[in-house]
Amino acid sequence: MKKKDINSIKKKIRQLRCCVIIPTYNNENTLESIINNLLKLTDHIIVIDDGSTDSTNRILKQYANIHKLKNNKNSGKGFSLKKGMNYAKSIGLKYAITIDSDGQHYTKDIPKFLEEIKIKSNNNIIIIGSRDMNKVSVPFGSRFGNNFSNFWFNFQTNIKLKDTQSGYRLYPLNVIEDVNLITNRFEFEIEILVKSAWKGIEIKNIPINVSYKKNRVSHFRPFIDFLRISIINTWLVIYALLYIKPRDFVKNFRKKNIKKFVYEDILENTDSSLKKAVSISIGIFIGLTPFWGYQTLIVLFLAVIFKLNKVLAFTFSNISIPPLIPIIIYSSINIGKFIVGDSNYNNSDNTIYMEIQGNLYLYLIGSFTLAFFSSIIIGLISYISLKAIETKLK
Repeated sequence: MKKKDINSIKKKIRQLRCCVIIPTYNNENTLESIINNLLKLTDHIIVIDDGSTDSTNRILKQYANIHKLKNNKNSGKGFSLKKGMNYAKSIGLKYAITIDSDGQHYTKDIPKFLEEIKIKSNNNIIIIGSRDMNKVSVPFGSRFGNNFSNFWFNFQTNIKLKDTQSGYRLYPLNVIEDVNLITNRFEFEIEILVKSAWKGIEIKNIPINVSYKKNRVSHFRPFIDFLRISIINTWLVIYALLYIKPRDFVKNFRKKNIKKFVYEDILENTDSSLKKAVSISIGIFIGLTPFWGYQTLIVLFLAVIFKLNKVLAFTFSNISIPPLIPIIIYSSINIGKFIVGDSNYNNSDNTIYMEIQGNLYLYLIGSFTLAFFSSIIIGLISYISLKAIETKLK
């Protein structure tokens, strides 16, 4: 790298108030060379010794001009990253580039991260270095773990990334106080991405180089750490289905008037007429079934699993709005009576609750029947109408 380029990088790092954070645990073979390479670009280097038992402490004593933190015992990569980011924020820094100490990452890729950040602007963005996982040198376990992580991240956030496990990242330091983080080990890097995305922070990949040398020391434990990641993913999926996805749909729907909704989500949406019609049909079916309180959760789960149009499915599942509820209940009970042939139907002037309680069996049969036929009929009408409009627009 030319001296002119190095000076330009140094200047931008200072202007951005950026630092480099290195969490390390027993990486004596690679730590020194990483620090030496980084010192060519910046002296804002924060190393967190996560309870190392090798010569890490002796290596760090050589460097008087870097920031050194130490955990009394091995507390995990996530714990160390949080400690480093909190410290960086406390000394007035705004961004942190995190780099692994096992020699996997190249310091020459740092300018790629800096290019994504504009000086004198509020860049609320997390940038993740994306490795080429198709290289022969990439271990199968790393490739599988990354694909696994990418799939669930997309499910939880609707954001597609090529690499969600790379530790080479740039963070805006405000995320550490804006996002509630509970994990302390490798799963921290998944948790902070998902929760940041839920907060509206932009997340993107940039291509980086990567090295998988034989002397590289990794402390990832295939069983226990993969189990930890699976547990946090399970919790994040449940929370996304119960709260995040319904919240986002309601928020987006409220922003649109009926005309805009029809044009953007029905007529101009790129989904096929069949997919739109099926989405409407599923929404109608779930909306008319007696799953009150769980209809949004169920319809969103089905829309995600079967890759339907989530907005249409969610919208039409709200057919059971208060003015229509008495009509739906009355119709369901009468249909149930017709199917069962029950002449003892108690058609009184009771409240809706009493009406259902006194005729629960008839109501359940009738509601599912009403939901089934209504969804078929409305689905067919929707398909024919959408297909005709699609042909006309073409």
